[in-house]
Amino acid sequence: MFDPTLILHNGRIYTVNPDQPWATAVAIREAHIVAVGADSEILPLAGPQTGMIDLGGRLLLPGLCDAHIHFCDWSLGRRLVDLTGCVDNAEMVQRVADRADQTPAGQWVVGRSWNEVGWRERRLPTRHDLDPVTGDRPAIFWRSDMHSAVANSAALQLAGLHDGSPDPEGGKLGRDGNGRLNGLLYELAINPIRQIIPDPTAAEIDSALAEATAVLHQWGITAVHDQRMKDHQEGPLALAAYQRLRRQGELRLRLNCNIAAHDLPHLAALKLQTGLGDDFLRLGHVKLFADGAMGSRTAWLLDPYVQQNPADPDNLGMSVTPVAQMATEIRQAAELGFPASVHAIGDRAIRELLDIFEELAQAAPQPPLPHRIEHVQIIHPDDIPRLARLNLTASVQPIHATDDIDTADLVLGQRASRAYNFHSLAAEGTLLALGSDAPVASANPFLGFHAAICRQRPERRHLPPWYPDERLTLAQTIFGYTLGAARAAGWQEVIGSIAPGKRADLILLDRDLFALVEQGVQGTEIADTQVLLTLFDGQIVFQR
Repeated sequence: MFDPTLILHNGRIYTVNPDQPWATAVAIREAHIVAVGADSEILPLAGPQTGMIDLGGRLLLPGLCDAHIHFCDWSLGRRLVDLTGCVDNAEMVQRVADRADQTPAGQWVVGRSWNEVGWRERRLPTRHDLDPVTGDRPAIFWRSDMHSAVANSAALQLAGLHDGSPDPEGGKLGRDGNGRLNGLLYELAINPIRQIIPDPTAAEIDSALAEATAVLHQWGITAVHDQRMKDHQEGPLALAAYQRLRRQGELRLRLNCNIAAHDLPHLAALKLQTGLGDDFLRLGHVKLFADGAMGSRTAWLLDPYVQQNPADPDNLGMSVTPVAQMATEIRQAAELGFPASVHAIGDRAIRELLDIFEELAQAAPQPPLPHRIEHVQIIHPDDIPRLARLNLTASVQPIHATDDIDTADLVLGQRASRAYNFHSLAAEGTLLALGSDAPVASANPFLGFHAAICRQRPERRHLPPWYPDERLTLAQTIFGYTLGAARAAGWQEVIGSIAPGKRADLILLDRDLFALVEQGVQGTEIADTQVLLTLFDGQIVFQR
């Protein structure tokens, strides 16, 4: 055996390997783990050239994997107008005005992450708010859930949208009481504007990806499942950039990439299958959308929303993709050897999707990786056991549970008890893969850890947990961000646990999360966790 290139010792190492859950030392040779055990077993392996890192008794974990992130979109979006935390419409307009003042006439002003639920007054923004501060600069600003947006008059005009424009299939144009466009756009109605925003250059994309990767390393994230957007632009741009960085040896993140359902004909023509790629970059699932989002009242429900628009008192949300089309595309994907990854938030959308998977389980070939449902936010109790029975992955985002407390209580009432049923799904044996859904929410995984374990926002820890029976344990949470996410992508032999033969993706934390939980979490101790060291492929990519 060659001498290890690096040994980490004197640690409290939680391996996520059921055959050897705990250790104090790990030996690495180049990019792979070669031995795990006690200091007395590992230290004698050191040779004259072996690097040594004393962990000081701190907690070491496998590198984390965000199982649902729009990575390229989030990376580029970090340069847009950030509307997170606005307290009202006026603050949003002021932030837009500040950016518009710095933007040459005629150029786009783009931003995201406004959320009227937390505003002093819950009035939705309209083009009439934006026009005075943006002028002839076309502008669009996405709501935090990315399923609705507000555009100014200049953007509507450029996109050819006017008062007589019909609602597109799978979308809705917002209108005032007189039927005139008010600038609000829902679901696929956003696309006419999205498609005319100029694409960033290759250099701009590469620079944004490098900056964003460095941020993820600071949070201990070494792998992601990148979710394709439902238009025809981001996917090709992102995949081209990832391949470019991989060829140049500059990809410092493991990327499992979804392919949009509209690209199925290309997959068929090229005879591609899931798993194409390597340990850095590979194709994963075919992405579909069943419905919209809860905050935009477009998630497809079995029963109407509680908080209603008087003009639409029986709103059940919407089906973004017709059920028959979804069934056809999932079958086509399976026949090509691709599993499906389907966005489904409302209980009606999830039930329809489960019915599709139930039927296909008897009639279609099963792909090498399990199909997965993204979000699973609102689910009828009768449907909870069905995911495990059908071998479906529940790709869920704990941070949404705490971000959406007020929204869920507002629009669902007592039915909010059916929202974010993480514990119930896990108790049935469902594989949970945990992520953030950034840019919809923060990509900081420790906010997700806090949400999963505490079921309350950090700033509201004085309040009781929201539906506490649905909390996850720390071990379940770590598993969902490591081996659970790896299994969902078919990477369980590559990453997800600290074991010989696996890639040396490791993170060192500034606190012992197990001790914190055992003592009883009182405040924001978990959310405030800091990463001290991140190794990717055995190389230090971040050190505090």
